Amino acid sequence: MRRGKIKKFGRERNLRRALYKSLATALIDHGKIKTTSAKAKSLSSFADKLVTTAKKADMASRRELTRTFHPKTVKKLIDEIAPQFADRKGGYTRVIRLERRKSDGSPMAIVEFVS
Repeated sequence: MRRGKIKKFGRERNLRRALYKSLATALIDHGKIKTTSAKAKSLSSFADKLVTTAKKADMASRRELTRTFHPKTVKKLIDEIAPQFADRKGGYTRVIRLERRKSDGSPMAIVEFVS
């Protein structure tokens, strides 16, 4: 499912990559995370691409994922999460909108893997 084009979030390329890396690692480790809706939509497409790569489960895809993520995270992604979506062609994540954050009024959302 298309979630729109990737936003820059007022960050340079390396900081934006670090943001995606930390959000995706938290999503893989915990199964669902709470973040702002803009980051949630952007993370959804990023995480879907990771799962598609992990579904191949060959050495090349494992090395490609290890370039970005910790080997423990890659192991969990390939061995536990990707087999759940073996018969699915896309749309591995779900974005659920929540009410606005009380402090600054930012729209919040939950990102989780579809079960």
